[in-house]
Amino acid sequence: MNAPRDRTAWLLGGEARCSTPPLVPPQPRRIVLLGPPGIGKGTQAALLGAALGACYLSTGEILRTARPVPPHAPGPALRTTLNYARRGDTVPEDILLDLINERCRCLTCAGGFILDGFPRSLTQAEALDQLLANSDLTLDAVVLYDLPAAMIVPRLLGRRVCPTCQRIYHVKTRPPKAAGLCDDCQAKLVQRRDDRIDSIRLIQGTYAMSPQPLIRHYRNRGLLVTVPAHGTPEEIFMRTIDAFKNASAANPPWSNAPFARAGAGIPTGGMINDGL
Repeated sequence: MNAPRDRTAWLLGGEARCSTPPLVPPQPRRIVLLGPPGIGKGTQAALLGAALGACYLSTGEILRTARPVPPHAPGPALRTTLNYARRGDTVPEDILLDLINERCRCLTCAGGFILDGFPRSLTQAEALDQLLANSDLTLDAVVLYDLPAAMIVPRLLGRRVCPTCQRIYHVKTRPPKAAGLCDDCQAKLVQRRDDRIDSIRLIQGTYAMSPQPLIRHYRNRGLLVTVPAHGTPEEIFMRTIDAFKNASAANPPWSNAPFARAGAGIPTGGMINDGL
């Protein structure tokens, strides 16, 4: 397994740079993850990133954790995005696209990427295609994680997050050692606004229709693979690896790509986790 990558440039944008250069894997891969909130994309991104040597790039993590850090001045898109986030409003599509453009170096990095949270629309997908094409790059796969909403909602309702280090817990399946407190920094755990029941109902109802143009776009390009998201993280991880061979447009084919062996270990401790 590869060590976690520095993501300073992604989280801060603008002129920020990662503290260490990327370790370029033998075959860099560029992957998009699709699926509703709570289905476990963050967990799988961490596993895939460790197996492939690729960097996990999450737009949700930018919204949750990115803050101006001197001497790095935030770009215009980040400033606008943070204003939306502070008000609890949805970030408009054009602003999200600007946020990605401020971080285009991360998407063309020689180490590859696992992208979560973008694209969210056909317009954004086409913009991502063009951004990569400008550097003679393409996606290697788009993974659609699938699970009935009735199984996702309990994950979200029980999820708690440390506001300081962003470690994720669950009141039933992954509780902290001391009730309500983070194991690592002892901060009081909170429930994300978008994990509350009214927001969950809105998100699930909206998501049921919103990804269909994306799904058709990537299926027509020979990039889409669908993975059932039930079972343990390692079971879903191995299921994902097995599904990659169906991404017929990948070049070189996925059958030639090295992967970590099953049982190599699940990253733990502070992992940014989108589902449990």
